[in-house]
Amino acid sequence: MSTHTPSTERPTTACSPSLIEFAAQQTIDPRIPAAVPGFDAPFFQAGLAGYSDAAMRLIARRHGSPYCVTEALLDRTLLCNGKGRTRENPDILKEACALGDPKNNRLADLEDHPVAGQIMGTGPEEMARAAILLVDLGHDVIDVNFACPVKKVRRRKRGGHFLTAPDEAIEILRAVRDAVPQSVPCTVKLRRAWDDSPEMALKFERIFEASYDTGYAWATVHGRTVEQRYNGPSNWNFLAGLVRRYPDRIIFGSGDIFEVADIFRMLRQTGVHAVSVARGCIGNPWIFQQARQLLRGEDPRPPTSTEQRNTLIDHFRLCMAQHGEEAASRMMRKFGIQFSVHHDQAKSVRQAFVAVQSADQWQDVLDHMYPTD
Repeated sequence: MSTHTPSTERPTTACSPSLIEFAAQQTIDPRIPAAVPGFDAPFFQAGLAGYSDAAMRLIARRHGSPYCVTEALLDRTLLCNGKGRTRENPDILKEACALGDPKNNRLADLEDHPVAGQIMGTGPEEMARAAILLVDLGHDVIDVNFACPVKKVRRRKRGGHFLTAPDEAIEILRAVRDAVPQSVPCTVKLRRAWDDSPEMALKFERIFEASYDTGYAWATVHGRTVEQRYNGPSNWNFLAGLVRRYPDRIIFGSGDIFEVADIFRMLRQTGVHAVSVARGCIGNPWIFQQARQLLRGEDPRPPTSTEQRNTLIDHFRLCMAQHGEEAASRMMRKFGIQFSVHHDQAKSVRQAFVAVQSADQWQDVLDHMYPTD
């Protein structure tokens, strides 16, 4: 789960020759695709609160993300037939969209797999029941969120709260793992601690070790503390130390991934097995395409105006199919703001997207600001 502060800066694609050489030598640890078939590259789209719905995930996949995580789904909401059952079924768009001839339609491929259903809650029994529900809906992995730093979540003893309460956290880890079929991997999202105190460092270590002892496939660790929220730098040195101390564990890294070079800088500096791309992929699905280019030893390139236009069309249509035109028109404004940074007239494009209230108005912005050849 992540929150987002909009950026007005265009992500750079510049990479040093040494980083390009390093990237071309990277492969995925074979234990990862063995656990989750199709997870074939050392990066993926993180769960993002308010963003990573099925529409965004499908756009990320089309640009090269091998694996995606849902936003954190509250256990009680899932169990009461709320959000999650109705909007986070990974096959919902495949079932809902009759979008024409597959040979002529960019939207024909609606395969939202492999996908992790991320759950967040308070008690082991409800978390276990919610995990089973997500498995029944078709999620390929269950991801337990012990990382969310949002104050209202912490007050309700969810998310990052558990980094202060290792006994409670371990009870939930066991309950979820026992409930979920062994054929379905379970994973956990953590921050490096509640704060920088030695006491909290030890509590993190207990939870981290227990997750693997309980049978979790990997942990994704954010380099900030819960108290930091999204302020200050992510501590990549902590991630590097964690990998050195636990050389036999699969560990994913998170924090401060804003452009494609950051993915491979984290891999090189920390030794993590894969990188979680969160805020850096909002309005920038090309970060995954560029990462694939680097894996092939190629210089990454920015999206052309035509590529931007096509992706903006696709994303709006998918969002509209999932949420309806009125809701999609509201939701896509925040994406339009982020997509605008790639445009030469970013300020004008951003202002135009903010005013969108319908599918026709969205198309008008594209026709005016992203004209076809």
